[in-house]
Amino acid sequence: MSNLPVTVADIEQAARRIKGRVLNTPFVLSASLCERFGVPVGLKLEHHQTTGSFKLRGATNAVLSLTSEERARGIVAASTGNHGRALAHAAKAAGSVATICVSKLVPNNKVSDIRRLGANVLIVGKSQDEAQLEVDRLMAEEGLVMVPPFDNRTVVAGQGTLGLEIVEAMPDVATVFVPLSGGGLAAGVAAAVKGRSPKTRVIGLTMERGAAMKASLNAGRPVQVEEVASLADSLGGGIGLDNAVTFEMCRALLDDVILLSEAEIAAGMRHAYSQEREVIEGAGAVGIAALLSRRFGRLEGPVAVILSGRNVDMDLHRRVINGGVDPLAETAA
Repeated sequence: MSNLPVTVADIEQAARRIKGRVLNTPFVLSASLCERFGVPVGLKLEHHQTTGSFKLRGATNAVLSLTSEERARGIVAASTGNHGRALAHAAKAAGSVATICVSKLVPNNKVSDIRRLGANVLIVGKSQDEAQLEVDRLMAEEGLVMVPPFDNRTVVAGQGTLGLEIVEAMPDVATVFVPLSGGGLAAGVAAAVKGRSPKTRVIGLTMERGAAMKASLNAGRPVQVEEVASLADSLGGGIGLDNAVTFEMCRALLDDVILLSEAEIAAGMRHAYSQEREVIEGAGAVGIAALLSRRFGRLEGPVAVILSGRNVDMDLHRRVINGGVDPLAETAA
C-alpha cells in the first residue's frame, strides 16, 4: 500500500487539516438490518454532512491544500452535483469563488443548491465528459484552478477520512460497503480502512447502467461508457481515460464490485426511509440495496454501510417511496 498514490499517512494528515471544518458524522447500528442478517450492521450517516454528502471532505482538503495565489485565481470543476455543492461551500469558506460545470443530466435541485452557495454554474453537454471539456477551456483561457471530483490525491485523502472514522467507531469491522463512481470515495475509504485493518473487505457498489469504474476494472484500463440516467445519478460519469489515481487504487484495494439494478436501488431508498427514518438519494442507498439484494455471497460481520448523500429531488423521492412508478422509467423520462 505504501506504493499507492494515497496512503493512510496522507489521509491522517487530511483529517488534521479539515478538523473542525467538516462533521464527524454519526455511526449507528441498524436494528432492522442487524436482526435480518444476524451480524452487527452499522450505518455511517454521511448524508448528515454539512452539504449533504461526503464530498465536502475531499473538497475542503483540496481547497486548503492550494496556495493563496491559486485560490485567488478561482476554482473550477466538473460535477454530477454533490462535488459542485461541496466545492462551492469549501471555496466560499476559504475566500475563493468556484465555477462548476455540469451536464444536462444533473438534477435541477442540485444545480440550484450549487448556485445558492455562491458558485457560478455552467450547464454543458449531456455527460460528465462533455462538462469536463468546458473545465479544460476555463483553465486554459481564464487561468482557473481545477479541483477534480475524484482523480486527485488531496481529494481522495479527504474522502478517506470517512474510513478512519468507520474503523474508530467499529474497530472489528469485517466488511465495508462503499458507493463507487469515479473512485474517490472508494479509493480513500479502502486505503484508510485497510491501512488500519488490513483484513477488512471493502466492497464497491454501483448501478448496472453506465458503471464506468467496473467496466474499466474489467478491461484492465480506463475505458469510456455511455452515461445514462439513473436513480443513483451521483454515481454517473466516466473515470477519465488518463486516470492517474483512483483506477490504480480501486484495482489494488477493492475486494469486489457489485452492480445494482434501478429497482434494487429504489428498494434501498425505501428501506432507509421506512426502517431507518433517513432520507437518502439513490447513490447513498446502494449499500442497503446490496444487503437487501443479497448479491454479496456470504456476509462477514460486523458490517459498515456508508450512506453517502441525501441531495435527492424530493418529488422523485416521494414517488420512489410510494412505489407507484417504475424507477427506471422515471429517471429516463
